[in-house]
Amino acid sequence: MASTSLFCLAFTLLLFQASATTVTMYNKCAHPVWPGIQPSAGQKLIAGGGFKLLPNKAFTLQLPSLWSGRFWGRHGCAFDRSGRGRCATGDCGGSLLCNGLGGAPPATLAEITLGNDKDFYDVSLVDGYNLAMSIQPVKGSGQCSYAGCVSDLNRMCPVGLQVRSRNGKQVVACKSACSAFNSPRYCCTGSFGNPQSCRPTAYSKIFKAACPKAYSYAYDDPTSIATCSKANYLVTFCPHHAH
Repeated sequence: MASTSLFCLAFTLLLFQASATTVTMYNKCAHPVWPGIQPSAGQKLIAGGGFKLLPNKAFTLQLPSLWSGRFWGRHGCAFDRSGRGRCATGDCGGSLLCNGLGGAPPATLAEITLGNDKDFYDVSLVDGYNLAMSIQPVKGSGQCSYAGCVSDLNRMCPVGLQVRSRNGKQVVACKSACSAFNSPRYCCTGSFGNPQSCRPTAYSKIFKAACPKAYSYAYDDPTSIATCSKANYLVTFCPHHAH
């Protein structure tokens, strides 16, 4: 069944190829995910900024030309009929529709900037980690590499960075060292505000070892940013989860 749905998903992505750029959100997690979408300043809001996506379901969005913004997954959410509520991770002001707000860290981010001749995209752990996530171009030209963090960082999160569930039994997210300790060295600010002085730390190295295809700290550009031309994009939550 899974292979059939994947075939349909690939076919849908190809159908959209002739028109504007699309991004398809695919939830491979065993639980629902509430994708959040935050446009960059001055960019158009898409799908109200958020919706619910059941396990093994996909949803395709059309992106305006030259759009840029970020996507993330919220989990452990409960909303009333008016769309008010909370999420255990990635919450955006207690609303189903994020309406331009970003997700509360820690949250894994997929970022994309569409260009006339080249798109730039990445998966970032700079704001911490909550869900495994990947972004993959479909049918583009150029390097078009895969970006993502497919490891479960919550399982290997250092004690000082752990965010635990309300009952304290499980780690639901992993903070960045910047948000945990708020020091220039970890946040790449002040005298550490350049690539020469802000180097990988013991914490960012744990993130990088687990997720070599994702940003582990602010100046982790060379190994983390990917480019592609004239592609559609597939953003997958829990990409390695087996059904």
